[in-house]
Amino acid sequence: MPAPSPASATASPLNRPDPVTRPISRGSLGVAAFSTIVEWYDFTLYLYLATVLSRVFFGGGDASLLVALGGFAVAYLMRPLGALFFGHIGDRYGRRRTMLASVALMSAAMFAMALLPTHAQAGAWSGALLIALRCVMGFAVGGEYTGVVAYLLEGAPVRRRGLVTSLAAAASEVGALLAVAASALTVGLLDASAVESWGWRLPFLFGAALAVTVWVLRATMQESPEFERQRAAGTVPANPLRHALVHHRAGIARGFAISALGSITYYVGIVYVPTLLTSTGARGEAAALGLSTWAAIAVIAVTPLVGLLSDRLGRRPVLVLMALCSAVLPITLFAMMTRGSEASALAGALLLAGVAGGVSAVGAVATAEQFPGEGRLSGLAWGATLATAVFGGLTPLLAQWLVGATGWPLVPGAMIAVVAVLVLPVLVWMPETAPVGRRGVAQSTA
Repeated sequence: MPAPSPASATASPLNRPDPVTRPISRGSLGVAAFSTIVEWYDFTLYLYLATVLSRVFFGGGDASLLVALGGFAVAYLMRPLGALFFGHIGDRYGRRRTMLASVALMSAAMFAMALLPTHAQAGAWSGALLIALRCVMGFAVGGEYTGVVAYLLEGAPVRRRGLVTSLAAAASEVGALLAVAASALTVGLLDASAVESWGWRLPFLFGAALAVTVWVLRATMQESPEFERQRAAGTVPANPLRHALVHHRAGIARGFAISALGSITYYVGIVYVPTLLTSTGARGEAAALGLSTWAAIAVIAVTPLVGLLSDRLGRRPVLVLMALCSAVLPITLFAMMTRGSEASALAGALLLAGVAGGVSAVGAVATAEQFPGEGRLSGLAWGATLATAVFGGLTPLLAQWLVGATGWPLVPGAMIAVVAVLVLPVLVWMPETAPVGRRGVAQSTA
């Protein structure tokens, strides 16, 4: 292994590669990346079908839509608890074990949701059961993304950590694309009565089948070499949650800031858009879901490119650029989607998706690199997952309430811009975590 360049030695010590005992096979890395397809399909499907579910489980009307969005928010509040629980398992007993446990719980919750009685069949109990299962889903998802990101980071070649880790974000967008496509097909191919009677169950049954498939594939994965190193060296933390809080408070704070920007650009800038356009009358359900489908495709294309760019230029400059775009563009882009022609709306959706995808791509590797291997999942749980709960779970509900209260459909764009401005100073002053050589170009130390 060549020695790092003098310039790279001046960067953050967190950018040094974790010692490994053996490489992770491409098959195991592929299974880990594929896993987030199912995770995000299952979790975002609810929000894409929010207007349908509000009628099926809560009786319909504006108040019912707010209740349905509130269910999404409550489930998101369970994510930090799940991340802490599964993060402890992953840091104490292995990344593979926590990923098997979390997806098993997701599979059971998704299948149960597909079998729920409707409001017409069970009254208010149907909505209560839906929200309860969403909370179980949120708890399980809390352990999913952090486990996969850490696994990909620890198994990737150092010079390609940004690219490989961004695959978790890209694959999650494939899941979101599948979710919005399944929602659009269900709404577009069936009449309204069929959708509300039985059609809404089909996308959830499909998600349950996907989750079971992932569990079977994960059973074949190798353990993370970083965790094997810790176990061999005897450095596995006895209490990972406490270890992260005591030793990595600055990393937790930076992870919170990065994830706050990534969460609000994604959940308000992409996932919430169909609900906004439908509830304000700007677009019909099918047209709004169609826009989100194209947005998901755009994110899939952008994400690996930005991940690769962060390997070349470093995490900090790419994050700063994405934050500046998030501060300047969203209000205009929301105006294009809500007030413009079909072509203008499509352009606005694609541009906003590009910004959100860029933040998610570099954010995945940058948040994980805030911590060494010991306690990495717990550090992500305290910082990144907590921010996702606040800025991902609560912001669609807040946006819907503010739009109704003000009558201004550009409120979501303003929300994104405010968060970007607040986060920008943290990103400007954060230490670089990519191995950086001469001329600011990231170089491998491997």
